[in-house]
Amino acid sequence: MTRRGVLGVLGAAPVVGGLGAWATRRSTDHGGQLSARERFQRLHLPDVPLVTAPGLAVHFYTDLVKDKKVLINFIYTSCTEQCPLATANIARVQRMLGAPVGREIFMYTITLDPVVDTPAVLAEYASRYDVGPGWSFLTGKPADIDRLRRALGFTFQNAEEDADVDNHVGMLRHGDEPAMKWAGVPVLGNPQHIVRGLRWDLMDAASEA
Repeated sequence: MTRRGVLGVLGAAPVVGGLGAWATRRSTDHGGQLSARERFQRLHLPDVPLVTAPGLAVHFYTDLVKDKKVLINFIYTSCTEQCPLATANIARVQRMLGAPVGREIFMYTITLDPVVDTPAVLAEYASRYDVGPGWSFLTGKPADIDRLRRALGFTFQNAEEDADVDNHVGMLRHGDEPAMKWAGVPVLGNPQHIVRGLRWDLMDAASEA
């Protein structure tokens, strides 16, 4: 297995902390005038413009994440090692989750190579995996994609490693935005374990409603 493959299996190693931990640690960055949820959004959920595979213009926070439960990962379509395996694994997760996808939980795959991965390219890529409703593939401007990747914690501590798209972090980030609950799991993890964790989150939300 190559170094990229090893990182994909280990997954969590390059990621520093969890989103909730970062929000707490940096809660004083904007003073006391904003709510915790607003501070969290500014730090980790930037409202960058993106484009879906069908060509729809959206904003990451206001259109895709706000008030939703979400599952997020990054790929690029020319990747021949980890990305096809990751996408196939997420497709299994979608099938196992069933009806809640697109209703109670929304799935987003964002390209790391927006220059190559146009909406048309992403649409063709998604078609290979029998992607169902509720799972969107997204592209955008390189600077916006990079800002989003960093804000969500898909980074390496070493700057040289982080600049190499081939070293993309093999993680799947899932979160409940209004509750500010976020976690990460290896994208190549057992899909049954991923689904089990997501279903517990959905059950917890229903019990709190």
